[in-house]
Amino acid sequence: MTRQIVIRTGAAADAETVAALYAESRQAAYAGILPPEVLGDGLAEVSGEIWAIRLTADYGEPADTPVLLIAEAGGELYGFAYLVPEPDGRVLLDNLHVRPGHTGAGLGRRLLREALALARNRESALYLEVLAGNTRAVAFYEREGGVRTDERDCEFAAGFTLPEYEYTWLPDAAA
Repeated sequence: MTRQIVIRTGAAADAETVAALYAESRQAAYAGILPPEVLGDGLAEVSGEIWAIRLTADYGEPADTPVLLIAEAGGELYGFAYLVPEPDGRVLLDNLHVRPGHTGAGLGRRLLREALALARNRESALYLEVLAGNTRAVAFYEREGGVRTDERDCEFAAGFTLPEYEYTWLPDAAA
């Protein structure tokens, strides 16, 4: 990767490429954690529909509208983060994905820091939920100063549950 990565705010036009990266990233990160049928061939198509809805929905007030951060170089998507303002005043980092083969080079850290800055601008805590079995992500969030604030079971629509952790960064926490 020799091009300069730029982080920008995403839009509805990014739905297809975000969905493709989402599916690719989940298939890589969750192989052996999630059942194969959940990560199967239809994941990109279903994800495309979900991302198209997410990025075109009217959420009302700007303060209630999710934010998509896109990391790209030369028009190619290398990563993204999706932040959702919650009614309790916190901001949920609902997704943070880096293209497989480009992890470990600091792009996830850059996206996380951009997410933290957006949450701080709202004077909000940032939190996320991660499957306990995703040990690489768990280690990353802990290295980046996330504090484990909860442990619970994540219930999947496919009829199974897996343990997950919640990590939180307070608005005044250093990035």
